[in-house]
Amino acid sequence: MCGICGFAGLGDRAALEAMNARQAHRGPDGAGFWRHARRNVGFGHRRLAIIDVASGAQPMSTADGGLTVTFNGEIYNHAELRAELEAKGHRFQTHHCDTEVLLHGYREWGEAMPERLSGMWAFCIHDAGADRLFLSRDRFGKKPLYYHLRPGLFAFASELTALLAHPEVPASVSALALRKYFAHGFIPAPNSLYEGVYKLPGGHNLTVDLSDFSGRVSRYWAYRVEPMEALPRDPEAEWAEQIRDLLDKAVARRLMSDVPLGVFLSGGVDSSSVTALAARRVQGLRTFSIGFEEASFDESAHSLRAAQLYGTQHRQDTLGLGKALDLLPDLAARLDEPMGDSSLLPTYLLCRETRPHVTVALGGDGADELFAGYDPFKALAAAEAYAALCPKPVHMALRMLAARLPVGHSNMHVSFKVNRFLSALGYPKPLWNPVWLGPVEPRDLPALLAGPCDPEEVYSEAIAAWEETGPKDLVDKTLEFYARFYLQDAILTKVDRASMLCSLEVRAPYLDADLVELVRRIPHRFKFRGGTGKYILKKALEPLVPAEILDRKKKGFGAPVGLWFHQGRLAPDLAALPRGVDRAWAAARLEEHRRGRADHRLLLWNLWVLGRHRGRSTESSTGGAA
Repeated sequence: MCGICGFAGLGDRAALEAMNARQAHRGPDGAGFWRHARRNVGFGHRRLAIIDVASGAQPMSTADGGLTVTFNGEIYNHAELRAELEAKGHRFQTHHCDTEVLLHGYREWGEAMPERLSGMWAFCIHDAGADRLFLSRDRFGKKPLYYHLRPGLFAFASELTALLAHPEVPASVSALALRKYFAHGFIPAPNSLYEGVYKLPGGHNLTVDLSDFSGRVSRYWAYRVEPMEALPRDPEAEWAEQIRDLLDKAVARRLMSDVPLGVFLSGGVDSSSVTALAARRVQGLRTFSIGFEEASFDESAHSLRAAQLYGTQHRQDTLGLGKALDLLPDLAARLDEPMGDSSLLPTYLLCRETRPHVTVALGGDGADELFAGYDPFKALAAAEAYAALCPKPVHMALRMLAARLPVGHSNMHVSFKVNRFLSALGYPKPLWNPVWLGPVEPRDLPALLAGPCDPEEVYSEAIAAWEETGPKDLVDKTLEFYARFYLQDAILTKVDRASMLCSLEVRAPYLDADLVELVRRIPHRFKFRGGTGKYILKKALEPLVPAEILDRKKKGFGAPVGLWFHQGRLAPDLAALPRGVDRAWAAARLEEHRRGRADHRLLLWNLWVLGRHRGRSTESSTGGAA
């Protein structure tokens, strides 16, 4: 796990060193540089040494110098690919380094090479013979990759702030990106906070022709729900066995490490299953969790119980207001790009407390998206009936009544859930999920951002994720929305930022390519049944995970920021917001929240994060301070 950066065209050694230094936290074990005179190509690399510690330094070149790579990630099937390539005559210089597999794999298979990889990655290969750069990002976008391309300059990096360390990369805040940020609570790929700077989406490659600095983005993979028509004789039993077997193999692959590793253990279904399988292979397995002083958010008793069941060496910390106020300034200042998920805070604390003990941690990310584990799946049938039967005037009246419900700041309080449910149902179906999840709904975006907001433009990526699925069932379309959109740009981005700020690698067994290939073919009635999410997954885990965990109500991993804003212990810095954000409107929402008249926790947290963001430039395309 590492940080990568580089450029072609404009730039010098000082720019490359500055870019690399900005992401030193991603790789504290070493720094590497490589330059090629033709087209003035330069690569930088920060290394977190995990595989082949002795001989895996980067950037790495083939023996003939024709190919050079800088790579961030892990390739879990590198041993199998190495054997296949050696059988074809390739000769390796390292002992068991997964990075070198990328070089020989590219030479053998060209741009089709990413389709053969199992793992998480972002890399750039310089092909001297073809005079081009080839970049790729893993299927779900677990590893980040930002870039800027214009005539005479191509630059890339693992982090936005590292990319902006190149003096020729623009840093003008995008007005559209701000709209997307407040619509979703994150900025979806291919957008970034800045004009002319992009994220390569997961499952995509980018080829840059250095002769004219032209670029071509191509998709090599996308998650699609394609239920099989011919079912097994006993589908529940057969699929449960297959899921259990594939998850076991996925965990085993992710135990590959030359350094200490552990598991995040909340005591829920996903983390307990990973722990159960890892504990079979690792004696004295270390597990880690975070508890909360606010009882409705706390799962510490469950994580301790799970640790006892699986005999792990468990460590647990507790997050309260005092510790949060100590952590937040540093976290916000180092965040790289604004992200409005408050669970970033406990995730960061979890990673910070884990890193002194291990270098690699396994987590349960991906299970909710693949197996319909989120609460909105439970709302789909009611939402569809409501939308068909409830006239718009009645809907508006119900929204007014719901707004009068007593406000509570506990985790998933009833008033919060009711208002969230109703908020989306005045909009077309493609907007239901993003509005349920987002901090600001479409009708309020123009007021917050002091100007018109076209929903087709603001929600374009979410709409595309919904409509590309074709005429499918609501549950299947929602599965694809979560797996293709929310997972990449919210969940995995949050985990990457929080973990790499602490120089910790986090691996996700549930996103194993073989397991995903099976799950996407299972009809949704086996995933979501009778109001129960993860139905087939829980069946698969019955031999591993006790009923007390499988049947426990999902709590989530949020933080009580609503309460902190209500108490006045936390407040967004409205004066620091970019021009284009209506500070008076935002101040009125803060006052409503403090007086207990409304619950604006999501909006206020997004405002707080944005107000604390510090980019390279203070100039915004909206005309004011960024």
